[in-house]
This record gives sequence, C-alpha cells and structure tokens, in this order.
Amino acid sequence: MVLASTINDLAKTYRSQFSVFEHVTYVNSCSQGALANSVKKSFDDYIETLELKGSAWADWAGYQEKMRSLFATFFKVPASEIAVTTSASAGVNTVASALDFTKGRNKIVTTDNEFPTIGQTWHAQELRGAVVHHIPSNGDLTVDIAALINAIDDQTLLVSITHGCFRNGAVTELEPIIEAAHKKGALVLIDAYQSVGAIPLNLSTLKADFVVGGNLKYLLGVPGVGFLYARSETTSHLIPTSTGWFAARDIFAMDIHSYDPAPDARRFESGTPPIPSLYPSATGLEMMIDIGVENVYAYVCDIHDALRTGIEGVGGKVVTPKKKAHHGAMLAVASLDENAHVAALEAEKVVTSSRDGNIRVSPHFYNNFEDVEKIIAAFAKTKHYLRK
Repeated sequence: MVLASTINDLAKTYRSQFSVFEHVTYVNSCSQGALANSVKKSFDDYIETLELKGSAWADWAGYQEKMRSLFATFFKVPASEIAVTTSASAGVNTVASALDFTKGRNKIVTTDNEFPTIGQTWHAQELRGAVVHHIPSNGDLTVDIAALINAIDDQTLLVSITHGCFRNGAVTELEPIIEAAHKKGALVLIDAYQSVGAIPLNLSTLKADFVVGGNLKYLLGVPGVGFLYARSETTSHLIPTSTGWFAARDIFAMDIHSYDPAPDARRFESGTPPIPSLYPSATGLEMMIDIGVENVYAYVCDIHDALRTGIEGVGGKVVTPKKKAHHGAMLAVASLDENAHVAALEAEKVVTSSRDGNIRVSPHFYNNFEDVEKIIAAFAKTKHYLRK
C-alpha cells in the first residue's frame, strides 16, 4: 500500500525535474542535493559565456551579486549582511581572523556535535590565545543547553554551535543560547550547513551574529559556494585579517599599498569568486525560494515519521531524537558496519551515507512515499547490519 501525505505533495509537482530517480532511490541530500534539470542547464549557461565572450566579467560579477541577493531573500535580511564565500570553512576562518583574544575575552564555548571545521578552526585559534571549551552531548545526542548556557561567562568571546549535527541529525534549539550569550556580551556563530533549506531559518528574527553554510545540500547547488551572514548591528566593528581583493571597498582600485575593506559583510569575502559554481547554485536557490522552505519542512516531516516507523518496524534503531524540535533534516540509523551497510543499501538501489556508526537517511521535497516503502524494504533486506 502506498502511503499518502497529509499535505501538498511537493514530490508530485517537482520530482520529474530530478532524473536521478529514474535510476535509484536517492536519500542522501545531507551529502549532496539531487541535480535538477534547471541546475544542470545552468552549467551550460556558464560555458556559453566562455564560448561567446571569452572573458565575461560583467556576467560573472553579476552572478556574484545575484547570489548575494538570493541569499538575502531566502534569509529575509539585507543583502549588505551577506558575504558569498567558497565554503562554510572559508566563512568561519575569516570570522576567526577578525577576533582578538588578547583583550580580556578569550573563551570560545562550543559543543561536541560540531562538524570538524568548527572544532579545528577554533582550536587553531589557541595559537592566538583562545581557550576552547566543549560541552558534552546529552545521552539522547542533543546539546546540553543548560550546561552550555552555564559555561558562558564574562570571559566568553564567542559561542559556536551547529544547528543540525552531521553525525546523527540532532537539532539544537538556538534562541535560548543566543539570548544567554548576548546577556553576557558574547557573540554567537551558527553552523547551519546541515539544516539550511530543510528547516526554516529566518535570520531577521533569530538574532545570531554570524551564520555560515553552503549550497550543495538542501539548497540544491554544487560545491564551491557558501554564505556568511554577519549581523551589522553587532559585528560591524570586526575587521578580518584574512582577506582578498573582492573584500575591498573598491575592488577596481587595485590598491596594493593599503587595506581598505568593504564596510558591509562583503569584507568577509576573499579572492576571485567561484564563478562556475555560482550559476548552478543560484538556480538551485531560486527553486528553493519558489517552493518555500516552510513547505519543504512540513512535507518532509511526514516522510520522516513514516521512515522512523518503518525502520523501527523491521528492527532498526533510529538514534536521531524523536522530538520535532530536535530533529529535522535527516534520520540516523544505528549500524554494525556502516560502510558495508551503505554498500548493501546501494545494491538495493537506495543511496544513503554514513557517519559515526550510523546510516544517514536524508529525504527532501523530491522524495515521495513510494520511496519510503523502497527504503524500508531495503533496510529489511539488510537487517543483519542493524545495531540494536
């Protein structure tokens, strides 16, 4: 029996634009979003500029600004608060370069749910005087918010937290942490890579100081394009020392005798933009804006519920917290041999990925309830890999 969604069937409207489903059941959006036909065509649009014009800098620079404008629309913030980066790592590192750990505040509070970029970048700042404090996770894999808030003190310069954990899908409630950090005079950086495009994130009301992420997952883009949101009200005094010519106030001044960064978030950018990646990433983001992330979230929540019920029904253990506020983009299923399990599922034409002993199942709006049945059937056939 095919399950039915209780809301508008987004897959029925958009699935035909994703040819990957002609070959496999794709639920690996937490690694790479499926390729839409329009996104594929945008590669040709870029190649055409090379064929027809050779050096098409007016077109290319226009796409950089188009990307900035799309991010601003998506997050409901001014374009002046958006930096277009090559990755979340680039964004975090340029923020780190703007921080001074020698003026009374040198503590960074972070969690054990972070992506390696976050932990490694902040520990690298220990060479500049930073003290990094990690908050262990709760038994259910969520961030211990009470312990985190208790760790924020007058020496805390920055609180750095992931919205969604890449290993297990646990989602952190951000608002109480941001409020507590600001009361102590600390800044907050959010890594939203694993949630952006899957969970609504209105940066005009969230009040985080920095948010980083990228386009290749739920925003339907490709590697090479990321974003850094810098809230002007609280971050305008920070000037990065990691820079490049596209971060200058006037990129055409070509000044090599001084440092004159842009006054807005563009000061956190670097060198020549990742032009080939801007075209498909802009197209993917346009599609997401058209669909609406609120609609995506509501639709995929039903798919998550059906997947959890079905996987548990064949003996699987879903380690992702069940509470709606604590999960969003993906479900993590405990496995005895994650790599062999991924390969076994792929042999059943179900594409997943794995981290930390778990199989990551990450549906998006293009998945339907027939996919759910195929995924559950594949887990049933590979149940000898399931870890209780």
